[in-house]
Amino acid sequence: MARFAAIGLDHRHIYDLTQGLLDAGQVCAGYWPETTDPRVLEGFRKRFPAIPAAGKDALLNDPSIDFVVIAAVPRDRAALAIAAMRHGKDVLTDKPGVTTFAQLAEVEHTVGATGRIYSIALGHLLSPSMQVALAMVRAGAIGRLVQVTALSPHRLNRALRPSWFFERDAYGGILTDIGTHQIDQFLAFAEAEDATIVHSTIAAFGTEPPGFEDFGEIVLSTATVSGYARVDWFTADGLASWGDGRLFLLGTGGTIELRKNLDIAGRSGADHLFLVDGRETRHIDCTGHPVTYYANFAADVANRTETTMPQQRVFTVCRLALQAQQQAERFTARPPA
Repeated sequence: MARFAAIGLDHRHIYDLTQGLLDAGQVCAGYWPETTDPRVLEGFRKRFPAIPAAGKDALLNDPSIDFVVIAAVPRDRAALAIAAMRHGKDVLTDKPGVTTFAQLAEVEHTVGATGRIYSIALGHLLSPSMQVALAMVRAGAIGRLVQVTALSPHRLNRALRPSWFFERDAYGGILTDIGTHQIDQFLAFAEAEDATIVHSTIAAFGTEPPGFEDFGEIVLSTATVSGYARVDWFTADGLASWGDGRLFLLGTGGTIELRKNLDIAGRSGADHLFLVDGRETRHIDCTGHPVTYYANFAADVANRTETTMPQQRVFTVCRLALQAQQQAERFTARPPA
């Protein structure tokens, strides 16, 4: 059992990170109440009334705390992670962990100098259907994997967003932010250490304020697998979820489709998997499949291992997301007639 602190209560993902760790048997020793969004702080206090507030320095200097969890404004996450590691703490951060190449270089240097663990809570580690699909692909259920297509629409929920959410410097760009998940899952399914960003695109189709990146695409590849990812902020209010996330896996002997958030055909719940192979078409409900990331991370902290994800893989995902953002062509839509 490890003890952790929550530092950086600026994004609602702090709720899921904290709850996931508590459910895995870890203990939250305290949280730093500084925030850019009082609504997030209020929500944290309501969900976790027994967790005490404390100053940042007090939490970082507490020798009984093993690691910190961070969901600060994205541009501030690297600095908080570095401070934590220099105080002897491991780090679990929300994505994106970094927003610039300079931040990534400093985080890598700090990990090397301190020997601490720097982990990012990435989508394929937290999704039951993704875990089932990954096991099936590696077991040869659809033959040799040929191509991965990921669609990741999001609902903007403008009324819930703080001002920094729309500041390019704060969120790092749509591919740096949401694209991190898609790059990570591509590497996982391709069983690859690295990939090539073949092409990337970003666009601002008019979502206020002007210039806010509301659409992005990435084409990427390894020597044996190709991939495509689309991210956007255009989920309509009529959908019963924040986004109809889908993953399509094409193999030489079949296909797998994941409907990660809902099945618009009418089945209830999330984590739907559809397998088509040489014998049948089958729907698999992955709801009950265990998510072990939080327990695995705590075990890595205790045992100084890398079972959740190799440390270099975390850095590779960050680098590829930054690269995709940096080299992206900006698509300019024609104004409506």
